[in-house]
Amino acid sequence: MSTQAATENRVQAGTLAQMYDVALLDLDGVVYVGEAPVEHAAQALREARARDMRLAFVTNNASRTPAIVAAHLTRIGIHASEQEVVTSAQAAARLLAEQLPRDARVLVVGGAGLHEAVRERGLAPVTSLEEDTQAVVQGFSPDVDWRALAEGAYAVARGLPWVASNIDRTIPTARGVAPGNGALVDAVRAATGRDPVVAGKPEPPMHREAMVRTGAHRPLVVGDRLDTDIDGARRAGSDSLLVLTGVTSPEELVMAPPQLRPTYVGADLRALHQQAPQLGVEPGRDQCGGWTATIEAGTMHLHRSAVDGTDTDEVPEFGTSGVDLDALRAVCGAAWAYRREIDAESIRRVLRMAGDGSGNGGGDRRGHL
Repeated sequence: MSTQAATENRVQAGTLAQMYDVALLDLDGVVYVGEAPVEHAAQALREARARDMRLAFVTNNASRTPAIVAAHLTRIGIHASEQEVVTSAQAAARLLAEQLPRDARVLVVGGAGLHEAVRERGLAPVTSLEEDTQAVVQGFSPDVDWRALAEGAYAVARGLPWVASNIDRTIPTARGVAPGNGALVDAVRAATGRDPVVAGKPEPPMHREAMVRTGAHRPLVVGDRLDTDIDGARRAGSDSLLVLTGVTSPEELVMAPPQLRPTYVGADLRALHQQAPQLGVEPGRDQCGGWTATIEAGTMHLHRSAVDGTDTDEVPEFGTSGVDLDALRAVCGAAWAYRREIDAESIRRVLRMAGDGSGNGGGDRRGHL
């Protein structure tokens, strides 16, 4: 469904959970961070199910099987079945199955999730080029070593079809940022001079896989990353919700180019139960919740209206970003409609001054900021 068609079908008085039939949820930074659930996620998703919104957990991580992902979610209080998990390994395997005969042998450079996905599509995973290999599929696994990468490079150099589950160059770990599948793909690319076909977000095969498996008619893509979740939704013509519980900062959102701008912005997954007009972000919508953003000579300004000389009675929503989200939406609306360069320091200043007082620029937010 195109973004325009989705917009035409919105029920303006409805919540997101009422307007869309399936939430296509990114995992890390949206549903959990590491081994722990994101605050409010479990309750928000239970309420979404109770309102007949179906859930799909969509991940670029190809190393784990859907059953393992579902078990992890259930263990942290978010009930999920393996049928609700969609991985980039599954999207990659479908691409191969569409061009190879049944039982074709596919060299797998990756982990258990990729092996299972290949078998699910009626193909035979192998680990050596010498096993009558007809294609190569590559996905992240912490167990991928030099020998596996070399075997993949030998096969790719022979001209065999090469599909990568995703090309995220980094992955978050408990100890910090580590090389992701994109870095491993780069090693094979450097050795062969070839580029793979990519299945994972933001590429369309991942969205198509989620649509096929869920039968969604009006999907809402929910993510924390502009360059994968939001860009992927835009490429597929679907609406998107950015939650500020992951990697995207308020400043990055304000400065996002058109292709990386979400339809809605929420603090966390509780946004699924908020009214759509309250969450919408679009160029020119520079007033939200009492806040008005303006740009003069390339400098951003922010003003909060008052009633009878006092602040508005609305309860501000901050979330983990530490910025009043109504103020953020107003700033985005002004910035996205402005056609010239905006002073970045003025954006940082107004976002600090719209903070919640917890080290993010809080304090008196009356009048001009």
